[in-house]
Amino acid sequence: MLSVTNWKDAPARIRSRVNFSIRRAVGLTKDPPPRCDDPAVAYFPIDGVARLVHGDLSSMMVGGLGSLFFQMLHPHAMAGVAQHSRYQHDPLGRLRQTANFIGATTYGAAPTAHASIERVLSVHQSVRGVADDGLDYYANDPHLLAWVHAAETSMFLSGYQRFGKHPLSQRDADTYVAEMATLARDLGAEEPPTTLAELNTTLDTFRPELRLCPDGVIARDFVVNGFVEGLIQRFVYRLLILSALDLLPPWSLEMLDTARRPTFQRVLVRASTHVLCPVVRLFVPPTKPVTLR
Repeated sequence: MLSVTNWKDAPARIRSRVNFSIRRAVGLTKDPPPRCDDPAVAYFPIDGVARLVHGDLSSMMVGGLGSLFFQMLHPHAMAGVAQHSRYQHDPLGRLRQTANFIGATTYGAAPTAHASIERVLSVHQSVRGVADDGLDYYANDPHLLAWVHAAETSMFLSGYQRFGKHPLSQRDADTYVAEMATLARDLGAEEPPTTLAELNTTLDTFRPELRLCPDGVIARDFVVNGFVEGLIQRFVYRLLILSALDLLPPWSLEMLDTARRPTFQRVLVRASTHVLCPVVRLFVPPTKPVTLR
């Protein structure tokens, strides 16, 4: 017979169990890195917008998937992934590496963030080769880094603007882009944008270089078809995929050879995701609210 104490503890145990299941499903199998709240030591501003955006797992899942679709449109970025990673054999491992990097740079002290950046640059040293167009590529190429940075920043921000807990003003959006530019410069990216307008301009300047290469087709189909098991998990994953594709500009969907959904379907998907996100936050609470500038 259960005691009164056990009954009282049941909700907490359920939340803990669901929290673990959600985090494990996206590759977060370890506790987040230590958080630095000393403004004199932290890499990112402790009251900045990046901490707000990156601390909301639900909208970051949508933005993260959108970023994958966006990035695979650059044939040189896609060649590096196809030729030097095992994403199809260990997709959760790749997600975990990305999540650890975002966590270390967003919430860590400057030395921790710089160490994480150096690890990424070190790994990228060997990521080089020849793409399907016959041209050489190099993962640490400042121009290629600029594309990856712009794609990620755009999708993370768009995901939060659409599904995040707190509304963002134009100034907040500009602040986020400026904060992310610091990380891009430390990674060696070429002239990272510092405002939302500059970010959109940067994306437009890359359009002549973008196309869906054969490796991109494989990656697109792998991400769309998913790698999760279980009926509920696959339903949620499909909803996140549709929401992520809905974040992308129409021209990129054409390049991905992915038809834009009819309006009523997109409205239904958005409404469903707006229900899903608060449920995720119930079990995986965002980082504590910050005071936006």
